[in-house]
Amino acid sequence: MCAARSDVASHTGLPGTVHATADEIGAAGGQALPVRCDIGSESDIAAMVDAAVETFGGVDVMVNNAMASTRAPFVDSTVDQWDESMRVNVRSLFLTCQAVLPSMRERGGGSVVNISSGAADPSITGMPPGYLTYSVAKAAMERFSTALAGELAEANVAVNALRPGAVKTEQSVHELGEDWDWTGWGPPEAVVPAVVYLAAQRADGLTGRIVDSTQFGTTWP
Repeated sequence: MCAARSDVASHTGLPGTVHATADEIGAAGGQALPVRCDIGSESDIAAMVDAAVETFGGVDVMVNNAMASTRAPFVDSTVDQWDESMRVNVRSLFLTCQAVLPSMRERGGGSVVNISSGAADPSITGMPPGYLTYSVAKAAMERFSTALAGELAEANVAVNALRPGAVKTEQSVHELGEDWDWTGWGPPEAVVPAVVYLAAQRADGLTGRIVDSTQFGTTWP
């Protein structure tokens, strides 16, 4: 299943729709159910999980990859921007994990992979102006992940946060522009092996960790 708010093509935002993504997965030999979902809406998330259970029989893996950057220097930031970032980046974790847990319990376990960012690293100081809200939200995501892992161990559910490194996505190009210095930035597919590995974990494996996809195959697994 792939879920997003973008079920209609936009001429002002990012290209593509959730339906186009599902079509690409199908063309590559996979199967995907496109579902429109506002990741901050409890009712939308409940409907999304119900659709997954009805179509596929249950939920084994949840990858939380929604992001709201709301870039603005602190002095220019608004409460609405702060609330939107927390709604998309943090509230969504609470809602999705609560929604999928019953199905994972029924199936004997599962895995939650939360896509974080190096911006959450407390050792990094002097972030560029505009990333304060984003950094705080991703730090909350990581703490949520490590804390939840302990609670869900009894259900055999692994919970991990993944820092994908610098990735040149449509979102990053939209924000920074094609003229940005993309040296050292990897393509989205470079993150896939780490996500697949974490998706296969259960509570008796790797769980409660904050992992860096650039270290995959070296310092871990």
